[in-house]
Amino acid sequence: KEVLDMDIQSKPSQPHWYERCVQPCVAELLGSALFIFIGCLSVVEDTGDTGRLQPALAHGLALGLTIAVLGDI
Repeated sequence: KEVLDMDIQSKPSQPHWYERCVQPCVAELLGSALFIFIGCLSVVEDTGDTGRLQPALAHGLALGLTIAVLGDI
């Protein structure tokens, strides 16, 4: 019984132009808008006793959320 040993190498397909150009731009726009929007909302009702902790936590959580959602693009 003969076994034919052939190395079949398929050419890696190029990603579609949408995945290469449009998707990263939309992800960047959405991530930046979310980061700025949540950051600005965190200081709208800033009382004097919260100090710098509230905006820092809001920006940190917004950044973590953005990375978790859009990080694979």
